[in-house]
Amino acid sequence: MPQTLQIPLPTNSKKLLNSTTPPIVPPSLKTTTITMRTLKHICALKKLSHVAMTLDTTYIRGSMAAILSVLQHSSCPQNIFFHFVCSSNESLLRSPPFPNPSLTLKFQVYNFDDSIVSGLISTSIRSALDCPLNYARSYLANLIPLCVRRVVYLDSDLILVDDITKLASNPIREKLNRKACYFNTGVMVIDLERWRAGDYTTKIEEWMELQKRMRIYELGSLPPFLLVFAGNIVPVDHRWNQHGLGGDNFRGLCRDLHPGPVSLLHWSGKGKPWVRLDANRPCPLDALWAPYDLLQTPFSLDS
Repeated sequence: MPQTLQIPLPTNSKKLLNSTTPPIVPPSLKTTTITMRTLKHICALKKLSHVAMTLDTTYIRGSMAAILSVLQHSSCPQNIFFHFVCSSNESLLRSPPFPNPSLTLKFQVYNFDDSIVSGLISTSIRSALDCPLNYARSYLANLIPLCVRRVVYLDSDLILVDDITKLASNPIREKLNRKACYFNTGVMVIDLERWRAGDYTTKIEEWMELQKRMRIYELGSLPPFLLVFAGNIVPVDHRWNQHGLGGDNFRGLCRDLHPGPVSLLHWSGKGKPWVRLDANRPCPLDALWAPYDLLQTPFSLDS
């Protein structure tokens, strides 16, 4: 059975964003792998919040910061269960960078076969977008057990400063009548039951096959989502995805927050906070990411 834990009270998000003092972040996490049999038992707990992320060596530093931020700001971290998708490289979690454990991390690892999607990928405007694992979010309904009905998908280049349970419980209406619109797929609350019923993985693959025959878009895994779902989505408050903090896909220049409250900061775009911090060329908002860096950014925020 999963372990229980004691955790300090979560850092207040308003104080974090209005203060120049980094929040106190526990130095490490305690990992606990869960068997599939146990996972099915956990799925019966209605209060459990499921979070899906991909893990690879390139973005592992960002992933660890995102995971820590989720647990740090959760009012009930023992009810958070992570589903990690890796490209046949579980060694990332066999020797995780979490010395001197103080928090419990409950998770299950799933191997993603790159060959499933590699033949469908077309080159995009940025090579990082062409990684097969970048398309794994389209296959979550096939990877995650059927007993999991809803999952929050998170990219690796973000941090939360609010309780993810609030996002996970966002209501999803039965009938959607929105006009076709843009949405960022780095943060999604996915109804897995409706996804499976609608066979949306196949529909996304069909657009990718068309793209291989007749080039119709330039931006990696995002366009197939937009083409398939169009307006068939439920919007969440913008506070849950303050995206674009990594700038555009060419230069990655600094950007400010959008107006309004903030619950999640997302460094989508070319510029990643750990890269800019290591280069001693951080953007102002990168200082909000640094306290969650478990791999110890050598850059001093006071310099």
